[in-house]
Amino acid sequence: MPTSCQHTVDCPPRTVWFDPKRCTDILLLLVLAPLLLPLGLGVAGVLALQGAPVLHAQWRVGRHGRMFRLWKFRTMHPGAEAALPVFLAENGRMAHLWRRHRKLPDDPRVTSLGRLLRRYSLDELPQLWNVLIGEMSLVGPRPVPWDELYAHYGTAMPGYLSCRPGLSGLWQVSGRNRLPYAQRVELDCYYVRNHSLGLDLVIILRTVGSVLCGTGC
Repeated sequence: MPTSCQHTVDCPPRTVWFDPKRCTDILLLLVLAPLLLPLGLGVAGVLALQGAPVLHAQWRVGRHGRMFRLWKFRTMHPGAEAALPVFLAENGRMAHLWRRHRKLPDDPRVTSLGRLLRRYSLDELPQLWNVLIGEMSLVGPRPVPWDELYAHYGTAMPGYLSCRPGLSGLWQVSGRNRLPYAQRVELDCYYVRNHSLGLDLVIILRTVGSVLCGTGC
């Protein structure tokens, strides 16, 4: 059973007139926009030239259980998600890795360009829009669908629901897909208990280092 975050969710949530974390998100977005906006437009242009859909949306659970569409640049072949159950049924080792990490090494559904985008986390650039409109934060627990939340978070679920999901977080800078899911939940719990502006800045700096080193997948 995952470690409890020892955190409760207000229902309905209290009105907060000044949110330092939200203000920090907006400020950093304004600072980074001159660099990240042209980069995102360039990636979108390359994908459009290939004739594939540029964006891909997935439903995720946000703060206080509100559902939102998580945006990514498309990195998989058309129909890839529908093919996943068949692929896992035919490959026991991959099925074990999927249950353990919810990720696949050398995922055959991913295109060659998609591998490059994932390696440098460029596929996640559209999530800056999610941050801008307040569905996500730059730092927080990584957003998950309801089935993963119920299957893996257990008593840690209230802690997850108390925060905006993050574009990056402790999981991404602490080993990422090399970590089992239970450890990912523990890192989310640690963040919920200890989050601060200082911790957020440390995670952002470590995220920049991970992206530049190409350690994503």
